Amino acid sequence: MLIGEIRVQLYIMKKIFILLTFSIFAISYAQKKKELYLFTSFREPATEGLYLAYSEDGYNWKGLEGSFLKPEIGASKIMRDPSITKGADGTYHMVWTTDWKGGNGFGYASSKDLMHWSEQQYIPVMKNEPEVVNVWAPEIFYDDVKKEYIIIWASTIPFRFPKGVEEEKNNHRMYYVTTKDFKTFSDTKLYYDPGFSVIDCVIVKKGKKEYVLVLKDNTRPMRNIKVAFGKSPLGPFEKSSEPLTEYLSEGPTVVKVGKNWLLYYDNYGSKNYKALSTSDFVHFEGVSSKISLPEGHKHGTITTISSEVLKRLIEKK
Repeated sequence: MLIGEIRVQLYIMKKIFILLTFSIFAISYAQKKKELYLFTSFREPATEGLYLAYSEDGYNWKGLEGSFLKPEIGASKIMRDPSITKGADGTYHMVWTTDWKGGNGFGYASSKDLMHWSEQQYIPVMKNEPEVVNVWAPEIFYDDVKKEYIIIWASTIPFRFPKGVEEEKNNHRMYYVTTKDFKTFSDTKLYYDPGFSVIDCVIVKKGKKEYVLVLKDNTRPMRNIKVAFGKSPLGPFEKSSEPLTEYLSEGPTVVKVGKNWLLYYDNYGSKNYKALSTSDFVHFEGVSSKISLPEGHKHGTITTISSEVLKRLIEKK
């Protein structure tokens, strides 16, 4: 009986050892493959290029040292509002504002590791609109249904739309193009006309055939963030909501953290970055006291990176 009990105990210990070994390996593998959050940014006066910050929890952000891409295109040689998304093959695609005023396009570049970038390209999406005043805050979205990228931006074309209280050269509407390869693009089309000056739009896929457009109502004097709902990333979108934020807010971006979405925005009226949490884009909770961002952080977007990519970014290797 004693020998039998010993054999049973040895068998149990062997099983426990195997399970522990497997668990340690699984935890180690999971940690190695853990996805972290990455926030793109720029610093005024926008001549230094792309800045990056990372976070493990989506709330607390640590800035990476220096610029990761210097602007080389556009008349002003600036990089504002860098918007980035990760394609199905792991390639990062980024677009940005190249000029505060003037110009008829935006900048584009791609990278596998966020350090070595493709040649910068100028995409003249408004070349057929000779009176266009600007091309602001291009935002890139990957449509996983049609397997294509949608790029939206704000432009003013004087006397094209009723101006309301805005000046003709500050009466923006949203436009878009689509592409599968960033070599050929669809014709430019009107994306969103809510009946007022609108900029800084962000497309969010909330669920199957459930999309949210987060937008800045750029109408004086309030200028705040709203949302609108649609069944397609190309709309049409329903009437926009009541304001979600304080006046003088802009540059929204959205990230899914756990079961909720975090909506970040720049409340430039108070010179503070703030955030709202929501599960449905109808009910919001202020969580600004829970977030921290690098000093000087300005309008960008959030994507994910692996711990390996982050390590190389920190070491700049």
